[in-house]
Amino acid sequence: MSDSASRALHPATLAVGHGYDPASAWGAAKPPIVLTSTFVYPSAQAAKDFHRAFFDGATEGEKGGPIPDGFIYARLGHPNLTMVEARMAALDQAEDTAGFNSGMAAISSVALANLKPGDSVVHSRPIYSGTDNLLSTLMTRLGVHVEVLLDGCNPLAVRTAARAAQERGPLALFMLETPANPTAAMVDIALARTVAEEVAGQQDQRPLISVDNTFLGPLLQAPLAHGADLSVTALTKYCGGHSDLLAGSVSGSVEHIAKLKSLRTIVGSHMDPFTAWLLLRSLESLDVRTTRACANAQAVAEYLARDPKVAEVTWLGFLPEGSASRAVYERQCAGAGSTFSFTLRGGEAEAFRFLDQMRLLKVAVSLGGSETLICHPATTTHYSIPRALQAAAGIGEGTLRLSVGLEHPDDLIAEMARGLAAV
Repeated sequence: MSDSASRALHPATLAVGHGYDPASAWGAAKPPIVLTSTFVYPSAQAAKDFHRAFFDGATEGEKGGPIPDGFIYARLGHPNLTMVEARMAALDQAEDTAGFNSGMAAISSVALANLKPGDSVVHSRPIYSGTDNLLSTLMTRLGVHVEVLLDGCNPLAVRTAARAAQERGPLALFMLETPANPTAAMVDIALARTVAEEVAGQQDQRPLISVDNTFLGPLLQAPLAHGADLSVTALTKYCGGHSDLLAGSVSGSVEHIAKLKSLRTIVGSHMDPFTAWLLLRSLESLDVRTTRACANAQAVAEYLARDPKVAEVTWLGFLPEGSASRAVYERQCAGAGSTFSFTLRGGEAEAFRFLDQMRLLKVAVSLGGSETLICHPATTTHYSIPRALQAAAGIGEGTLRLSVGLEHPDDLIAEMARGLAAV
């Protein structure tokens, strides 16, 4: 399929078959799993040519891909990974994609490939706790200065964070997550790009903008179209969709992704063939799963919002009309998604009583699976974040994160009612 033809197709169609040609696998309707660690060269000269093309780049006239017509070793690349990367690049509207063995491997690679000692990074908060820990521990020990942004829709706040970061070292990276985990706080990607361009006039280079798109995924938000340089997705979540794999991806320009693939080769954080094959299977149903989960989430959110025992529901559809967050949501997103948080009146005791009534819902971390998951962020996903910082980011002791799945909405609402009755 040509690039021009693929761009004319809807994302739901691209998710089903893009990146796989049955003619490459004996006409098999579905891609095979290529379970091999190494690949055989047809000749000694071919072995030399493959390595030259991989490490030095293909020369003019050679066929596309990192090496011409073949693979070397699975850590460097393999057929199933190539298919995943082609499909995610199409869905993310990107030139290229790098696939990793987990979401955190993808996030860590963005930081390690683009930050050096003395640099500064601005990250939004709340943000996934793994990202928060990466920046506040490993990257800090490596001499990177970290600045926090609490309101990503406020131009003054974004510029203030950028200036504070520049005072400590060159601002090399905006590491953003929108909607945020677990409060669904929005970050204006276009605003971040505007500020990054301003910063470029004050230092040698423009800071890159990386956006974690896990909460909405490629069908509901396209960060690159709004000014991001890199779109990061924990494929473990919605794209995997069945809570049975770990994977991550980063999409962007060929230039930016090449740096990530080079680092991946060194540290060995590639996606394995079986995981890549499972992911190809899962992406085929991403559109229908997204539609059903979003409809379920709206029904559950509306039910929770009517109960007096619930102090707040952060489902994006409830963002106040006329607010900056609402304006960003309407401009930047194609839907509200199906993961949000709600806060019970009271605290940890009330939240625990609610959770202990769950029969259908699974009390577990993660999100984006076919099953509905619920957890208490303050004591699970964000446990390692100090309570004062949790509170500043909108995570209270009565806050519960809900990832709504594919069950019948009536059954999900009945489960909510049972939990609320115990509060």
